[in-house]
Amino acid sequence: MIMKKHLLFLFFCLLTSFSAMAQLRFARLFSDHAVLQRQKPIPVWGWAQPNEPVTVYLNGQSRQSLQAVADSSGKWQVQFSALEAGGPYVLGVTGASGKQECKDVLLGDVWLCSGQSNMEWTVAQADNYAKERKNANFAQIRHFRVEHEVALTPVEDLGAGNWEMCDAKSVGSFTAVGFFFAREVFEQTDVPIGILHSSWGGSQVESWISKEAMLESEVLNFYGMNLPQNWEEADLRLERSIKKKLLGNADAMPTPEDEKRYLQPDFDWSGWITADPMWQWDWKGVWAWRGNGYMGKTVDIPGEMTNQVTTLGLADNYSYNEVYINGKLVALGLFKGTRKILIPADTWKPGPNKLMVKMNKAIEPEWFGLGLMGSENDLYVRTETQHVSLAGNDWKLMPSFAEPHTFAHSSNNVGTAIYNAMIAPLVPYGIRGALWYQGESNAGRAYEYRHSFPLMIGDWRKRWNDVFPFYFVQLSSYGPYQNSNEGSDWAELREAQTLTLQLPQTGMAVTTDIGNPEDIHPTNKLDVGKRLAAIALKNVYRKEVLHSGPMLDAARFEKDRVVLSFKFTGGGLVIKDKFGYLKGFEIAGEDRVFHYAKATIDGDRVVVEHPKGQRPTAVRYAWANAPIDANLFNAEGFPACPFRTDDWTGVTVKGRFE
Repeated sequence: MIMKKHLLFLFFCLLTSFSAMAQLRFARLFSDHAVLQRQKPIPVWGWAQPNEPVTVYLNGQSRQSLQAVADSSGKWQVQFSALEAGGPYVLGVTGASGKQECKDVLLGDVWLCSGQSNMEWTVAQADNYAKERKNANFAQIRHFRVEHEVALTPVEDLGAGNWEMCDAKSVGSFTAVGFFFAREVFEQTDVPIGILHSSWGGSQVESWISKEAMLESEVLNFYGMNLPQNWEEADLRLERSIKKKLLGNADAMPTPEDEKRYLQPDFDWSGWITADPMWQWDWKGVWAWRGNGYMGKTVDIPGEMTNQVTTLGLADNYSYNEVYINGKLVALGLFKGTRKILIPADTWKPGPNKLMVKMNKAIEPEWFGLGLMGSENDLYVRTETQHVSLAGNDWKLMPSFAEPHTFAHSSNNVGTAIYNAMIAPLVPYGIRGALWYQGESNAGRAYEYRHSFPLMIGDWRKRWNDVFPFYFVQLSSYGPYQNSNEGSDWAELREAQTLTLQLPQTGMAVTTDIGNPEDIHPTNKLDVGKRLAAIALKNVYRKEVLHSGPMLDAARFEKDRVVLSFKFTGGGLVIKDKFGYLKGFEIAGEDRVFHYAKATIDGDRVVVEHPKGQRPTAVRYAWANAPIDANLFNAEGFPACPFRTDDWTGVTVKGRFE
């Protein structure tokens, strides 16, 4: 009898599940407050029972009603004729299995906003949030956020999401760049704007490219032909790559006894990852690892501290830890929050000491994996009168391969995985164009980005069958200010972005002047959005505005100087410097050695002189990760685009996606 009841219950669950799946519905993108693309045919689709006839209607300027029949999988699709901006309207579908309506639907312009964390950065995280939310009551600006998901094959529909109207309450969660772009465009045009936001912090461009595009690529076809068939295979590949990098052998199988040697005071950890211990190990070369690991540092302790009780600060974490000093276990247990561990007197020795922390994966938040949270100021050894900081990027990290572990299925485990889950379900939703802010995670492969970035743009346009406008943000300023003799991967990535302007209907916002050398997430997103908006206002909305800063047009090499001419000078070239000095230029002679150079503005030209009077062979401008001194602008306030006149081999030419 019990078995019979169990079978009946199982049958009921299956029947209920099938009924839910077969219920007539729109694709997730069609909801209340949706924005549909004006002036283009309007594709609308969803699901019903297999072979079910459905009627789809749009209560627009002239009510349109279309019929369709669901295919054998239950999917149906119709396409309304193009309409002008307007609304609010009702979009509905009826059939034998039900009815659904989307209310307050507008016709306007939909902009797909995508990329990594600087696109994902919200209005609440940007500058002047309190002020901006007071200027956020725009019922005709709507936002749809695509949730983070990955998949090994394209999925048909999103699992979550809905359109939100813009107001003081909702705007804080909007993409900041997308909102500031939308607000500027709406205020200039009165056209309703839909922000279709699909981005993921830290993502590489290869994750946003389809398998089909990779197979057609001379550079990435090898990867497209060898994609993993399931997540187990993907996890194994990722583990092998980490082992190869850290242990020198992808097939290495460390045992628990092998890893116990890590705790010995004479163990050689020189081959381990050297990094700052703060935040997730994902960003330190151990991608998506969800298991245990070892974290060590050589600590110099003054002799007068050794005979005192000290406090060891290990920042914020909630996990089980074992703490060793010179091979001796000094603390173990479940530690939560900002750890402050009392160390008995005479535990440390004068001079170098070996501190080792065996960490279990974080309990809360579970997704965090290994790493420390909070502030680096909470890393220290101290007494009442002395303090030794443990902050810095000289810690040694090694995951525990011998203990149980898994991998988070995240953004960069497998190329194509974000495209499959976060772009494929959006096709063919009508869009006006795309805004893109990404590249930081590809800086080490900047030369390859010359191919992969245009490949992605062409791929998306092919999927939509539309050469839509594609506007992107050039990398801002972050990190060191190298000279050109040292080379810069970020400068080479900016160059790859500039070269992408050769594609039709592309535009680029230069942002080197509004970055933060100490933070990869500059909080001035207002000017980023406004610079992208200027490009759209010029090229899409046909406004008479200047949309770009000065860009190198030609270089004339003379005896001991180079004369540079520019496009987009607007009201004239200007220097943003209270002393009136033009900065950011370097020049090289036949020896290919770069020198910082004197540069002056001569009308719409810049003259750069070699400091040693040599005949120049190359000039570079703003060629560094964080060229904060670069100060050439046009009178309208747009910064000049970084450039170089040479094509000498850079530092990223060997970088390859694997």
